[in-house]
Amino acid sequence: MEPNWLNRDLYPFKSHFAEIDGHRIHYIEEGEGIPILFSHGTPEWSFGWRDLVRGLRGQYRCIALDHLGFGLSDKPTNADYSVRAHAARLEKFIEKLQLPDFHIVANDFGLSISLAYAVNHPERVQKISIFNGWMWPLSDDPHYAKAAKVMRTWLGRVFYKYFNFPVNVVMPAAFGDKKKLTKEVHRHYKMALPNPASRTAAYAFAHELLDAELFWADLWQRRERISDKPFLVCWGMKDAFVPTYELEKWEKALTNARIVRLEKAGHFAQEEEPEQMLTELKQFFK
Repeated sequence: MEPNWLNRDLYPFKSHFAEIDGHRIHYIEEGEGIPILFSHGTPEWSFGWRDLVRGLRGQYRCIALDHLGFGLSDKPTNADYSVRAHAARLEKFIEKLQLPDFHIVANDFGLSISLAYAVNHPERVQKISIFNGWMWPLSDDPHYAKAAKVMRTWLGRVFYKYFNFPVNVVMPAAFGDKKKLTKEVHRHYKMALPNPASRTAAYAFAHELLDAELFWADLWQRRERISDKPFLVCWGMKDAFVPTYELEKWEKALTNARIVRLEKAGHFAQEEEPEQMLTELKQFFK
């Protein structure tokens, strides 16, 4: 049964579910053609891809899942919410849907979760579009490490679990133009994580900033397996959480990439500049 808080004018998609490791993974699937797999970060879910899916479903088979613990997927409190576990579940999801060769659109934590599949199965992935995310260890960078250490304390746990810190504080601060996070849009992120138990996965990502370094180091060492693929990198230049110097790492690593700087956007570029991103994505995938 779908929740009654969904605004179907904003999110006019039929819900589908796939059982992965005994848990229900929610996803939307719209259109026909070459599949495009959308992989979100935190505290996001498939709702964040709504404008891109609407704009691309006329030509492509758009598939956007909610990673376990997010959106309309199950939110068990005892699941493995490491980035490595998310990547393993995504691989099972891809195999369950028997996706033929496909494209990827990903951001934030969802970037490395989906690119893990591309690195392991480069022959299955055609083109890749990424924005405002990373695929390398963060523990040596004070920008991330300082905040991550605070989030690992009892106070950080209280902020995340009881005050929904990533939705109520981080998300508004991460927008380049705060006006673009309307109350109605923001409500859909709040309602997707309505209580402390439901925020387990989001809090786990706060730990993964330091704990996932071996996973990310391995992917980064093997990046040449995908570095020659067509890449589109759209980057929100007002992102206060993933600094613009991370974009420079992608530029050096991806010699075939088209780089698009979204000067007015912050971290959630798909929410802030969907029209510009759609223009770039349509041209890129064509």
